[in-house]
Amino acid sequence: MVGPQKWQRSSIFTFISMLTVTIVIATTIVSALTPILLPTNHPLIWESRYLATGFIFVGCYLAIAIGKIPGLRIDRTGIALLGAGLMVASGALPLEDAYKAVDLDTLTLLLGMMIVIASLRISGFFSLVNAWGRKHARQPLVLLSVVVAISGFLSAFLVNDAICLVLTPMVLELTLALKRKPVPYLLAVAMASNVGSTATITGNPQNIMIGSFSHIPYGNFALALGPVAIMGLISTVILIALFYRTEFSDNTRLEAPAVKTHINRTLVLRTLIATLTMIGLFFAGVAPAKAAIIIGGLLLLSGRVKSYRVLNEIDWTLLLMFSGLFIIVAGAQHVLVTPGVISTVGRLHLDQVPMLTALTAILSNLVSNVPAVLMLKPFVEILNNQDKAWLVIAMASTLAGNFTILGSIANLIVVQKSAASGVVIGFWDYFRIGAPLTIITLIIGMLWLSV
Repeated sequence: MVGPQKWQRSSIFTFISMLTVTIVIATTIVSALTPILLPTNHPLIWESRYLATGFIFVGCYLAIAIGKIPGLRIDRTGIALLGAGLMVASGALPLEDAYKAVDLDTLTLLLGMMIVIASLRISGFFSLVNAWGRKHARQPLVLLSVVVAISGFLSAFLVNDAICLVLTPMVLELTLALKRKPVPYLLAVAMASNVGSTATITGNPQNIMIGSFSHIPYGNFALALGPVAIMGLISTVILIALFYRTEFSDNTRLEAPAVKTHINRTLVLRTLIATLTMIGLFFAGVAPAKAAIIIGGLLLLSGRVKSYRVLNEIDWTLLLMFSGLFIIVAGAQHVLVTPGVISTVGRLHLDQVPMLTALTAILSNLVSNVPAVLMLKPFVEILNNQDKAWLVIAMASTLAGNFTILGSIANLIVVQKSAASGVVIGFWDYFRIGAPLTIITLIIGMLWLSV
């Protein structure tokens, strides 16, 4: 039964959200009608459009940060698509420009990577990884190190959100079978996936976007941020071991019970060769989107697995959300980012690594990392050394994801999948390690990129 105070708070939030939605839609309608009702170049046309664009942009980003609109059954993808539609309706962005705003390189790379990851999962590759971990993790500290290494390494190349989806149930099953506390190992999955994904363009969605925007070669990106990821993974092991000293001071030899796994070795070999070829193409200088979609398409040519099984694994809603976000930001950039705004932001000295690191980390925790990257894009374009700025944003937006449970989608995946199996990871459980880890890794990254 819902208590009266909780019900009252819920009603207040619902009222505020409904009022906000009404204001956003009303200003959008006014902005759409003023060019029809008023003479061309009338000041009210621009003013109404400016106001509507601001309301749409702020309203959508707040809703995306929260993850929903109280009182309505709409999720982040729906919010992004609604915001995109309102941007076009308000006149902030013509429909033709909205099409152009969608970065197809980002969407293509994400789609290709999703196909590759789905093929690896269906083939049984991750079951082999799990079996290797069971065989070599003979002590709690070794098990922790193995979990961090696997999560970090795979996340560097195969998008951290997907790796968390696969590894969480495996680590949960293994730790319960070994009669160990699962929470520190699950924290290791989430935190190492964030840290490891810093290393490459294909590590996480925001890096994929940054790679598309910046055109930094894959090898150069990895050379710049790979060392930061390695130092961060070492820090992850140390911090988790320190905060769970009782768990990891125990030198009891672990004996994991054998489990039956369903592995198609021919399919594993084929998929693994394809994946390594794709990564090789990345480092060889082939455009990541081109390499990923070609390899992904070839993996659908299988006599053993029907293509619909692979395509059912694709997170189509994520691709739609990205499309909506591109249009929302393009509309805001077209109307709100005036020379005066650019001049004001320029005085923040975003060309300095510490300032850009701090701003990116704060924004990433306020509105999430992907929206933060999109918000910073117009201001990076005016800097002299754009490559370094993009590397700083990639580093800071990714590492900032470890600050709280809500800092990244990867964290939420681990927490939600664990809760479904009866293992609760509380806010404090995460924050007491995630916060210092974030500060330490951000300092490491800031110092490394300042050299």
